[in-house]
Amino acid sequence: MDKLKEWLHNNEITEVECVVGDMSGIARGKISPVDKFISEGEMRLPESVLLQTVTGDYVDDDIYYTLLDEANIDFICKPDENAVYLLPWTIEKTAQIIHDTFDKMGNPIELTPRNVLKKVLKLYEERNWKPVVAPEMEFYLAARSADPALPLNPPIGRSGRIEKGRQSFSIDAANEFDPLFEDMYDWCETQGLAINTLIHEEGIAQMEINFRHGDPLMLSDQVFVFKRTLKEAALKHNVVATFMSKPITDEPGSAMHLHQSIWDINTGTNIFTNEDGTSSSLFYEHIAGLQQFIPKMLPLFAPNVNSFRRFLLHTSAPLNVEWGEENRTCGLRIPNCSSQNRRIENRLPGADANSYLVIAASLLCGYIGMIKNLKPTSPAQGRSYEIKSSPLPCTLESALESMENCDEVAEYLSVAFAKAFIAVKRTEHENFKRVISSWEREFLLLTV
Repeated sequence: MDKLKEWLHNNEITEVECVVGDMSGIARGKISPVDKFISEGEMRLPESVLLQTVTGDYVDDDIYYTLLDEANIDFICKPDENAVYLLPWTIEKTAQIIHDTFDKMGNPIELTPRNVLKKVLKLYEERNWKPVVAPEMEFYLAARSADPALPLNPPIGRSGRIEKGRQSFSIDAANEFDPLFEDMYDWCETQGLAINTLIHEEGIAQMEINFRHGDPLMLSDQVFVFKRTLKEAALKHNVVATFMSKPITDEPGSAMHLHQSIWDINTGTNIFTNEDGTSSSLFYEHIAGLQQFIPKMLPLFAPNVNSFRRFLLHTSAPLNVEWGEENRTCGLRIPNCSSQNRRIENRLPGADANSYLVIAASLLCGYIGMIKNLKPTSPAQGRSYEIKSSPLPCTLESALESMENCDEVAEYLSVAFAKAFIAVKRTEHENFKRVISSWEREFLLLTV
């Protein structure tokens, strides 16, 4: 704790938000006075947090008690001194510190998403490989509303008007929200978040922030922190920011595009490239692993009912696991870059997904392809949106069933995690099915 105590003192911190990311990427934990945080050195949370759904419910007892102690005991959370962030929006000088989770014997908790990612990174480390990733986060800005039954409306920009029509890459449309984005950039700089480019995406008031490439664990933490930061900046300017995959009818969905490459720890070279600059066999095997296993692990990339609303024809989202050079209609795009920077862009994850689980799953799919020497399909040519034989499950129910039947999920991520994640998502889906939508009332109420 010495390094951490020094940092807290130097930054005059008075409060600490001790947080753990749950299955849905929600920050759960406690807010502690800094003196109490230092004296205790760790935090305890009830195990039930690990099986809590996005609605605040819990999984059925039959599953709950096969995974957790019947007494709902605590697990231990220890601060990671490399995951400490100032919170610029708070009144008190506050730090947010991401914690790692352990049982009373000191073993990492298998159900925690951050530990899931660490487990996958360990697989790479054992082969002297180092993954490098760069996430791209899409999101919408919208007017504030207290009624969730009402559709979202575009926010009013600094001109006093709302945006109309498609404004892809428009500088002026992005500048409508300059005060908000200035705060966002200032706050991200204060926190050391590795963001760079801001882009206006295709949807009305839809934006994208790109992260600089780097270590997968660090960037997963940063995406986790960025989501909170952007939402706070939006609220300060009387709008809301949402990372829902498909928040607005007939508008494009929001993705978490993930660029990934693998480097040799000993030589510092990209293993996707041969010495002569051509693509290596490991590059093609990595693609093949993504192609074969993304459909089986899709709930880790598309974890909510709403996630599957993004996978529709003519909505700018890939519906396939095809791969191609500079082809944005493919689920797996190979950007035009130098041989040393050769990488794969996984365009399938939604912005609503848990950053730890997306990066863990995407790297795991590629890893399996490399150790099993899988072969990819031929690269796609031209438009691939309308491929008729897409292997992707089209509903959350079918996707969870595919994941449940995927032996590699249990083998590499643990049986306990697989059961827990699937149980949480099935509970959320059951909750969703109890709600009658406005579409059903509009078209079925008086006609059937």
